[in-house]
Amino acid sequence: MRVRFTSSARRQFLEGLDFIRQDKPSAARRTRQRVETALRRLEDHPDSGRRIPEFPELPHREVIVKPFRFFYRIEKQTVWIVAAWHGAQLPEEP
Repeated sequence: MRVRFTSSARRQFLEGLDFIRQDKPSAARRTRQRVETALRRLEDHPDSGRRIPEFPELPHREVIVKPFRFFYRIEKQTVWIVAAWHGAQLPEEP
């Protein structure tokens, strides 16, 4: 199974990392490493993320790597990261 970002999710994640990097570059590097490790697990265990509590009716799942929430869906042999929300964002819909 492959893990891929949609273009909007990649932009959200990179913007969040840039925000962290402005204050503390080392924290941005550590965050990126933790995210890569967590999302790599989805290659072997795509159903390991939890259902999104705010939207249980959706087929999406999430993985939390503080300060981010990564929302994803599974299509055939690909796990698509469809959104990357910073912990301070309030969800309206994924």
